[in-house]
Amino acid sequence: MSLEENKAIIRRLFEAESKRDLTILDELIAPDFIEGRNTPFELRGPEGYKQFVTTLFRAFPDWHETIEDIIAEQDKVCVHLTATATHTGGWNFLGVTLAPTGKKIAYTAVDIWRIVDGKIVERKSVRDLLAFLTQLGLIEPTEKGKKLFP
Repeated sequence: MSLEENKAIIRRLFEAESKRDLTILDELIAPDFIEGRNTPFELRGPEGYKQFVTTLFRAFPDWHETIEDIIAEQDKVCVHLTATATHTGGWNFLGVTLAPTGKKIAYTAVDIWRIVDGKIVERKSVRDLLAFLTQLGLIEPTEKGKKLFP
């Protein structure tokens, strides 16, 4: 597949998620897809991915990700994105059940997607969870100007 075709696959994924059309994910995600290998966030296959986004959309019904930059090289597509949402539904995050906070969040992330034979086989993510958890009120922000470390 060409670099532009690989980027088009990722754009289709973002578009499907924005429309909440998870049926397209079966076309885009390989049966052996994996994310977060050997972590509490590990997802496998299209069903694991769909289950994750369904839970996310229940907790954050207006969840939206905007592609800020998209770069392709070999079998990988790197996306710098901005996520925005409002926490209006209950959510289980790492084994902790969170009641809806009603708070709005906005944070950035970088995803690296690997594509083989036109299907997504892997995603590696770096997300600004500090901003995410602080905006939800789960972590106390530091005072402006205060040093975090002595």
